[in-house]
This record gives sequence, structure tokens and C-alpha cells, in this order.
Amino acid sequence: MRFWLAYSRTPERFADQVPAKMKAGYAALDAVDKHLATREFLVAGGYSIADVSLYAYTHVADEGGFDLAQYPTTEAWLERVAAEPGHVPIAA
Repeated sequence: MRFWLAYSRTPERFADQVPAKMKAGYAALDAVDKHLATREFLVAGGYSIADVSLYAYTHVADEGGFDLAQYPTTEAWLERVAAEPGHVPIAA
């Protein structure tokens, strides 16, 4: 979604696929938010490569049209990951 809407320059080409992709994306966000409700990081009781991997797309989900405001647990996790030593923000 992020690429289609923010970077493809032709988002209309993907219009027929948007509803299904949004539904799938929100289902994934629901699952992550539920999982994080009982832990601070995704696996192993602490910050791991799983957090780095999922953070990459999740922290820019708004650029794909996703509203993260309904996921406060996920937003708090994004803040925890961003606060980790060595965090380098993506500028593009």
C-alpha cells in the first residue's frame, strides 16, 4: 500500500486491489496489537530482529493509508523500538 499510494506515481492503477490489501493490512495490525498486549517486544522477552523487521513497515503504515491511532499498543511498541540504541530513522 505504501508504495502504491506514496511512491508509484500511478496509484489509480492499483485501485481495484486497495480494498483487499487494506483489509489484510488491518488484519495484520490487529494481530500485532493483540500480540503486543502481553509483552513489550515481539519475541524472546526482549528486543530482537523480529522487532527490527516488523518495525520497518509498521512505522510508516500511515503512508499506506493505515490509521495507527486505533492501535495504541502498537504505537507504544514503535516508540520502544525507536528508543533502542543505534536506531536510525528512515528519511524516505
